[in-house]
Amino acid sequence: MVIDDIDMNISHVIRGDDHINNTPRQINIYKALGAELPEFAHLPMILGDDGARLSKRHGAVGVMEYANNGYLPEAVLNYLVRLGWSYQDKELFTKAEMIELFDLKKVNKAPSAFNTSKLNWINQQYIQQADSTRLADLMKKRLDVMGVNVPDSIDLVKVVDMFKSRAVTINEMADSALFLFSDIKEFDEKAVKKVFKQSAIKPFETLIKKMSDVQDWENANLHDLIEDTVNVLEVGFGKVGQPLRVALTGKSAGPANDEIMQVLGQQESIKRTENALAFLLEKLKAQGLI
Repeated sequence: MVIDDIDMNISHVIRGDDHINNTPRQINIYKALGAELPEFAHLPMILGDDGARLSKRHGAVGVMEYANNGYLPEAVLNYLVRLGWSYQDKELFTKAEMIELFDLKKVNKAPSAFNTSKLNWINQQYIQQADSTRLADLMKKRLDVMGVNVPDSIDLVKVVDMFKSRAVTINEMADSALFLFSDIKEFDEKAVKKVFKQSAIKPFETLIKKMSDVQDWENANLHDLIEDTVNVLEVGFGKVGQPLRVALTGKSAGPANDEIMQVLGQQESIKRTENALAFLLEKLKAQGLI
């Protein structure tokens, strides 16, 4: 190792403090060879949450595994640089700032614990700031791995814009968007029980009519379309919005209905609403309510 460092003109040897015992021996070898000594620095080891040295049993993995799990490289780099080092109260650093501000004298002497929650937070910040086209490319790669076929009618940049404010990883973003890429096979039971009632029939029928009447879906104000339905029927927004969300996503939670409709497109939005209405009518007939 000493010979290699001399051949490569290594000026600084920075490594874990588990190598402290090796350093005096290596210094003697440098002196015996008449070579100039590099600067030595020993950093505290990274620990797991249980206080033991970080290892595979804590989930420690190769750096490429973080890419496979949906983390952005700049977020991982930021987290690792920040792990055991600080600069004032700053949390997020560009690469240029890391180079300018990093100082070995500011490295903590105490070991640092790897905190996945903190890594997730940093990754989320970077996702929110990232270019949506780049994120769409990363999402497409993830969906390809999952074997998901994205319809030509779906604009992944719009999908990213819909989810990037709340996603922690690219993988989470892809998982959240799966309902957009294939037909709704089944509706969430709790959501059906809560909102698929007789009172949802008229909202569904009105929404289908209003959606069908839209001439320019791309530029339509779909939020106003939903609000017009609320006003015409003189009901609370939830009486329209909640059944519609279940119709569009199969679940009771998700992005704003108008955003979903914009991404799905006119025909798909109508089809899903019609399918939900048909499901509701069949359910009510089976219960003898209509």
